[in-house]
Amino acid sequence: MRSHTGTIAALGQSLYGIAAWLAFLGVVILLLTVVMVLPGEQRRRAATRQAARIFLRLTAARPLIQGLEHLPAEPCIVAANHSSYMDGVILTAVLPPRFGFVIKREVTKVPLVHFFLRRIGSQFVERFDTRRGASDARRILALAESRQCLAFFPEGTFRAEPGLRRFQSGAFAAAVRGGVPLVPVVIRGARQMLSAGRWLPRHSALAVIVKPPVRHNGEDDAVAALLRACRRSILEDLSEPDLLSSRG
Repeated sequence: MRSHTGTIAALGQSLYGIAAWLAFLGVVILLLTVVMVLPGEQRRRAATRQAARIFLRLTAARPLIQGLEHLPAEPCIVAANHSSYMDGVILTAVLPPRFGFVIKREVTKVPLVHFFLRRIGSQFVERFDTRRGASDARRILALAESRQCLAFFPEGTFRAEPGLRRFQSGAFAAAVRGGVPLVPVVIRGARQMLSAGRWLPRHSALAVIVKPPVRHNGEDDAVAALLRACRRSILEDLSEPDLLSSRG
């Protein structure tokens, strides 16, 4: 009996995953058509945000959103934990369309994805080529100085293992250079929905918690101080371990 119940549950999960991918494919095809012809970056971002919301609604995965009032009306930098392929979709659905995403350059190897992300004003950073990485960093800092709203996943990548990984400094350097608030954001449930190494999504309760902006207190190394403050804030609500502490 228990084996039979488990088989039914596994079948239900598989059917949900297939349905989720079909919904994603349908939304993406429509969105690509819209983004291809729609003038204006802000309009294309607004369309992308609506498409992300439709997908989450179709998959019964609309996130519980807390703390949106902490997001300043002024220019700011958002830094969120990264645990799933779903994180970009979730954050796109939650953030206003004034935000551009900073994304690892590897995704540009997929031409259609590259085209779409460029159309909505995403910025790309190189992680492995030092010279190109430095050039990308200077460009991102210049955008921050012009007080553009940017969203980062400072871990840079994700693994199936639960926990908060090491942060790269780009988001925090951008906030310091631009003189703008740094807003930590916690995404919960995305790892359970679609983690690394798994291709079929599972239904999961999602939540997005926008935390109050963090600031450095005038320390000599403002970037490092801001990074530490952001990690502390995210860990307060993440319900996952700090992998830096657990590894000594």
